[in-house]
Amino acid sequence: MDRYGIQTAWLLSWEIHPLEDSPRYHGILNPEHLRTDGTHAGIPLSDLIRAHYRHPNRFLVGYCPHPLHPCASSLLEAAIQIHGVRVCGEWKFRLPFDDPRCLEIFRVAGHWGLPVVLHLDVPYLKDVQGRLVYQKNWYGGTVENLVRALRACPQTNFIGHAPGFWREISGDAANDPSIYPDGPVQPDGLLAELLTNHSNLFADLSADSALTALKRDLKHAREFILKFSDRLLFGRDFYGGELMTTLNSFRLPKKVRTQIYCENAERLAAPARQTGVAPSGF
Repeated sequence: MDRYGIQTAWLLSWEIHPLEDSPRYHGILNPEHLRTDGTHAGIPLSDLIRAHYRHPNRFLVGYCPHPLHPCASSLLEAAIQIHGVRVCGEWKFRLPFDDPRCLEIFRVAGHWGLPVVLHLDVPYLKDVQGRLVYQKNWYGGTVENLVRALRACPQTNFIGHAPGFWREISGDAANDPSIYPDGPVQPDGLLAELLTNHSNLFADLSADSALTALKRDLKHAREFILKFSDRLLFGRDFYGGELMTTLNSFRLPKKVRTQIYCENAERLAAPARQTGVAPSGF
């Protein structure tokens, strides 16, 4: 963080259900949390709290309980009130965004003023022959599931993230067989439409998913950034500074850089507070 001039970072939890475990993540997750059955529990809230207490001015804690837990919304509330959690995330589960159990978490997050960081990886991709191929490591469902969640929770701010989200920058997303599309950006991408039509949707620029999407067409990327500068958040989700280098190469106005690098995140993750009417069940 010091090397790249980053003052504060969001630390996000990731609760992995045994049936959602993917061994490809085991090499980068804390081995302390490997279960006796060989599956990994993910990134627990306790690890993030420990890091925050070591460096309270550098780390902001995020947390999202697994929606299948019968008391998930109560767990989120407890984390807010006891540990000062200010972000609901990372939401990364093998459930559609608009599942009622997910919507309940989203509504509680909105009630307390927490943004929700969503990981979207689509369940199907078309191969070169146009046949649908099931993707076992899917999260969230489809863009249609996302839209229904946005409409069902208008008081909740959502931050889109991951390959399934950023592929929608191009109009040919539905037919591209790659998990990380890198061809020329085609007109009428759904991502711009989603950001235009839903004021509660933001976009996280972290990881290879956003970087690849931006590098597909640098002219389009700069125009996209200028148009939605108040809805984009700089992030890394990995080590290195390639995203920062790419963003700086666009020679963006100072106001735009400030929005992306800090202001939007600071606004979304302001200290938690109750907003509006309590969700049903309170």
